Amino acid sequence: MAQGKTVTVLPRNFHHPYTPYEIQLQFMNAVYSCLEDGKVAILESPTGTGKSLSLICGSLTWLRNHKRKEFEEDESTANDENEPSWIVEYAQRRRREAAAQKLSDLKERLDKIREGERRQLLEYQHGEIVRKKRKIESTQHTADTEPEARFALDDYESDEENGKTNPVQIQNSETGFSATTQELMKRLGMPIGEKRLDEEDVDDGPKIYFCSRTHSQLTQFAEELRRVKLPAGIPPEPNSESASANKNQVELEEEVRHLTLGSRRNLCINPAVSKLRSPTAINEKCLDLQQPGASKCPFLPTKEDQVLVHEFRDHVMANVRDIEDMGVLGKKLGICPYYASRSSIPPSEIITLPYPLLLQKSARESLDINLKGNVVIIDEAHNLMDAISAIYSTTISHSVLKRARTQLAIYLQKFRNRLKGKNRVYVTQVVRLMDSITVCLEKKDATLTGQDGIAQLSDLMAGKGTDQINLYKLVHYLHESKLARKVDGYTSHEQQQAGHVESKHLASSREPSKGSRATDMERAMPALSQFQAFLLALTNPSGEGRIFFIRTEDGEPSFRYMLLDPTHHFREVVEEARAVILAGGTMSPMSDYMNHLFNYLPKERLETLSCGHVIPSENLVAWPVAKGPSGLEFDFTFEKRKEDNVIDELGRAILNLCLVIPDGVVAFFPSYAYLESVIQRWQKQIGANKSIWERLSARKEVFTESKGSASVDEVLQSYSTSITNGRGGLLFSVVGGKLSEGINFSDRLGRGVIAVGLPFPNAHSAEWKAKLEYVQQSALQRGESKEQAKLAAREVYENACMRAVNQSIGRAIRHKNDYAAIVLLDKRFNLDRIQGKLPGWIREGLIQDGISKPFNTLMSSVSTFFRSKKI
Repeated sequence: MAQGKTVTVLPRNFHHPYTPYEIQLQFMNAVYSCLEDGKVAILESPTGTGKSLSLICGSLTWLRNHKRKEFEEDESTANDENEPSWIVEYAQRRRREAAAQKLSDLKERLDKIREGERRQLLEYQHGEIVRKKRKIESTQHTADTEPEARFALDDYESDEENGKTNPVQIQNSETGFSATTQELMKRLGMPIGEKRLDEEDVDDGPKIYFCSRTHSQLTQFAEELRRVKLPAGIPPEPNSESASANKNQVELEEEVRHLTLGSRRNLCINPAVSKLRSPTAINEKCLDLQQPGASKCPFLPTKEDQVLVHEFRDHVMANVRDIEDMGVLGKKLGICPYYASRSSIPPSEIITLPYPLLLQKSARESLDINLKGNVVIIDEAHNLMDAISAIYSTTISHSVLKRARTQLAIYLQKFRNRLKGKNRVYVTQVVRLMDSITVCLEKKDATLTGQDGIAQLSDLMAGKGTDQINLYKLVHYLHESKLARKVDGYTSHEQQQAGHVESKHLASSREPSKGSRATDMERAMPALSQFQAFLLALTNPSGEGRIFFIRTEDGEPSFRYMLLDPTHHFREVVEEARAVILAGGTMSPMSDYMNHLFNYLPKERLETLSCGHVIPSENLVAWPVAKGPSGLEFDFTFEKRKEDNVIDELGRAILNLCLVIPDGVVAFFPSYAYLESVIQRWQKQIGANKSIWERLSARKEVFTESKGSASVDEVLQSYSTSITNGRGGLLFSVVGGKLSEGINFSDRLGRGVIAVGLPFPNAHSAEWKAKLEYVQQSALQRGESKEQAKLAAREVYENACMRAVNQSIGRAIRHKNDYAAIVLLDKRFNLDRIQGKLPGWIREGLIQDGISKPFNTLMSSVSTFFRSKKI
């Protein structure tokens, strides 16, 4: 069912590789119309309905049609109305023939590359190929070849950082190029933000930037992209009904030109760099290898390597490649795919990339991604707002602060006498601010025992000598001086000098303090870089975020900056792009996007669509249940869900459902802690009867998702094997956990999905208090009443809960012949506002008045449902 404006299905040929369903036509038309009209669309199509192919066919059909339209418009503009018609027709024909010939030449060149790759594969399979290995120089710094002077700070006398610099635009070290790297690329003939004139075949027309959460999802997208064949973007002759009218045009084909972008972590082919554990460590090491006096990375493109760079570009264009293919290609040609891939951006039609590379402005600028006039499609967009907030949020722990302070002290022992001018001023400010934040954190830890809380920037900067510090200038200095990189480099150098045996002093600088444990990321990522990232976050506008005192899972005190409002950061994307599409299998409820993320857009520029499912209605039964087998009410509110009688009733309900639901049943709980307490209760034997756990295990083999490091794949494999062997399986999982997203419980793996309660976040936590207060304040600033502001906050709170529920219960139905029963255990599922937040296809399958019917009626109905599937 559609929400918002009704989408009229138009008779367009979307070149879908299969015969599309009606809802796929509806979805593709919605995509096409959005791109044509330059709108922002929120599109929901359940998983299993061919959403990826629909996005590909709808967007690329528009792109090729748009190119044809532009070609014809340019053609008509170039014609002189005073010229005779035969001259105009001749000019048009010659122009089209020239364009067709150019495309044919490109196709011929790429065909040769494909054929060469095919022959190489055959030779490799027959053991005939002998690979030439490129000599790799050592990139390890040694005491003999790398003097300590390279760790000293350059003179810093610039005073350009006058507070007007936008720190958000300063490149952090996650994914992109630093200013130094950009300058290096210019010297190597790979300029940032400029077109090269030696690119005869560059087609720098409109592009589609397709973004998803993970590279595995982008790899699946690439597989779907290989299925699609589209006509060329050059229009045929006006009178070319017969093949003889334009033989070359009829025979001409145009492959989709695709590029996948990634971070250094995904694309680095230098073993000395790629072996490092964290993205930041990889980035820092890569940049170190480009510094004066350092051993250069042998794979870095040079100005003399432009032929190789162009060959890399042509190989990329010849086939649809995923991120692993890009790495293999770089190794084969002996050139860094991270840098060389930039040459493939101009000729590409569709570019795939993970969330951070698109959503972070500094990354877009570093990669020379220009969204002006281009299309942005974000798949799996149900967590978009959370993703933006996560990118611009950061945490600093007590152990990291202490480690950064110790490392800086060691560095200053060596280089203090060389610090002059503003270097001395700013390094002193770094030390004072670090000490001030550490003291503040220790005070919060002492006063907020067992609690979290909000901290103010003034609290963090209350130490001696910090009242005159300009954060904007200090962040700019840290970025320009590369202090964090030099400090970490010197620390590593000293360790190597000591024969890789850390002195007691150095050990304290690299390891957390006693009683706390640092994560692998903390050990791999330079501590001072983490401090710098935290300061960068503090320079965001004060109204957009808050600083929180928290304790990690290990109990370590930390400060966390959390971005509360992602609107500003995504608004830049919306205002630059021609059109933006947010797509997902479960985008419902959509009101958060409309009321918060896009509240500045006029309504006529927004479109929404919620498609139905491809399954027939008789393949789904969805039942809200208010009472258990003995008539006890299912009230899983935080206050009542821990009562023994409620937990026992839940066990009896699941046991009964396992009697009538065949094969696999997946039950989603609101939290790991609650799941653990439920299992402990069920495992207790009461009287002479078997425990609920023993009875469940007798009915189906029971599996539990672990919050720890237990392999999800192992649990899923055992669960699948049990079902295949006819034993059946009952899998306990958690909403928002490892199994609630990206896992397909299709066919026998998910004949039944049970939602236990509503997983509302903790409204009493400092973060959620701040978030809800921010929503209310924003509503009041828009002129809404206090009551309306409270309703807006409740809407956001409920939406967060229901998005998580929808993701979980949508795991079952995965294709047109699939069928399943969805059981919603909680009396609150009867509320209209809760049911209204379910996806349309699930609402259509809800049993009317099911909440008021006794449990045995549910059992009878579900039993009949599955018996009918065996006929």
